[in-house]
Amino acid sequence: MKKYLAVPFWLVLGVVLILALGMMPAPTMAADATPIVGDWEGTLNPGAQAKKKIAVHISVEQDGTLSGTLDYPDQDISDVRMTAISFKSGTLHFETGQGVYDGTANKDNSEITGAWNQGGAPLSLVLKRT
Repeated sequence: MKKYLAVPFWLVLGVVLILALGMMPAPTMAADATPIVGDWEGTLNPGAQAKKKIAVHISVEQDGTLSGTLDYPDQDISDVRMTAISFKSGTLHFETGQGVYDGTANKDNSEITGAWNQGGAPLSLVLKRT
């Protein structure tokens, strides 16, 4: 007669769970992009012209790339697509058909200080998370 080694059910279950969790795919969102995703607001002060509010919306696609749009609430303009966007080591860069923004996030990623350039002199633009 053969003797079987009795293995506790909880031990088998634990090994199965560990193996199953190890085979799950990693999230597609790049860890470096996470702090920048969301909604941001700022105000441009073009000097002689009226100040312009800007709303920036940044999201991450399923493949991990960033995408975004701009709104100009004072001018009733919305969903201006970003043609390029990147966030690396705390530095945000995005482009639209109208201009380019480069800024640096603070330590807690609640504010981005940078400059908006629309074909002329760069204008200071501080974006705050909303």
